[in-house]
Amino acid sequence: MMRLQKFKQLIAWAMLGLITSWIVSCSPGKVATNNQPTASGTAKIEFWTMQLQPQFTNYFQSLIANFESQNPGIKVNWVDVPWSAMENKILTAVSAKTPPDVVNLNPDFASQLAGRNAWIDLDTKVPPTVRSSYLPNIWQASTLNGKSFGIPWYLTTRLTIYNTDLLKQAGISTPPATYAQLAQVAQQIKDKTGKYAFFVTFVPQDSGEVLESFVQMGVTLVDTQGKAAFNSPQGKAAFQYWVDLYKKGLLPKEALTQGHRHAIDLYQSGETAFLASGPEFLKTIANNAPKIAQASLIAPQLTGDTGKKNVAVMNIVVPRDTKQPDAAVKFALFVTNDENQLAFAKAANVLPSTIKALSDPYFQDVPATASTVEKARVISAKQLQQAEILTPTLKDFNKLQKAIYENLQAAMLGEKTVDKAVEDAAQQWNNR
Repeated sequence: MMRLQKFKQLIAWAMLGLITSWIVSCSPGKVATNNQPTASGTAKIEFWTMQLQPQFTNYFQSLIANFESQNPGIKVNWVDVPWSAMENKILTAVSAKTPPDVVNLNPDFASQLAGRNAWIDLDTKVPPTVRSSYLPNIWQASTLNGKSFGIPWYLTTRLTIYNTDLLKQAGISTPPATYAQLAQVAQQIKDKTGKYAFFVTFVPQDSGEVLESFVQMGVTLVDTQGKAAFNSPQGKAAFQYWVDLYKKGLLPKEALTQGHRHAIDLYQSGETAFLASGPEFLKTIANNAPKIAQASLIAPQLTGDTGKKNVAVMNIVVPRDTKQPDAAVKFALFVTNDENQLAFAKAANVLPSTIKALSDPYFQDVPATASTVEKARVISAKQLQQAEILTPTLKDFNKLQKAIYENLQAAMLGEKTVDKAVEDAAQQWNNR
């Protein structure tokens, strides 16, 4: 159960279990370059990633070496930044007009700076033939006010990981497919086993999965003018759903104070029956809790009556103040081209964002004897065909999430009625 803005943290945890050492065969994205070289005759660009060392050091060293051999007039300096430091570091660099040339972010945070005109308008730099190689709905995630500010990189869609032992104890034969079914089995699991069905966080700065569940339940969050649209029968029903679960004792009380990491801890310790997460976490569970992993199977992502499913996106942006815009865009397209996306997706157990890479047999089919991890990859890839960014791209999206979560918490604690909580959240957003 994970929102795009926490996706970076989840990938970091998953990567702790990965050991990678490979050489990648790459081909450059086709984009014209006319950047002016430095006095030495070489265009130097700086590339920032988020906590990919040391697990992916060999990968990026090989990728950069291949790029430089094919583009002898460009040199790349790779800087890996800790997750916790990236937002402040890039904000400072952008404000001081001394940014790196290529940066790995996510659409949520990047859109906030896109609203301040921090990134290059990629529609003027990426030819339509190159742009069309990416999944159209995923490219759309990095647009704001009709302009493209980012290039898609790797993706994930949530799956439902479930503990077959706990379901058997509760007398449940199949995992729920919808939130309505989840509420029903949550009571059954609590009554039969004393355990919780699942954990979801209502911490405003953490996962946005609850906000995504609103959209899956048919709620429109904002209208075309950016005003609150969730003060509606559907919005009140979504608020009521989560309030009821909490008041019935079907959600752990720490849902109001702990982040998504707690969901993983509870599942690994056998205290919850379901974990909504990306398939990359299956290896983490196998390493940390082998017995739980042995009892775990996977099912498609939970959804609402709409049938909508989420996708989380990591992208690459090019700051407007780069001194080497064409070289930077060329490298960004190289990192995200078909060959490199396929190689990175295989290594990190994530999904590529290009049409050709996603059509590779690796994501299409597995034998009946395949491992749970292999089966999860195929289910996750199939979901991507219908998946979408569920929440709107807004420069101050974090304020929308904060308004809804804080008022939802107040209703869960009995401090407000559901109607009042919805009304106050809408007013808080509109008056921001």
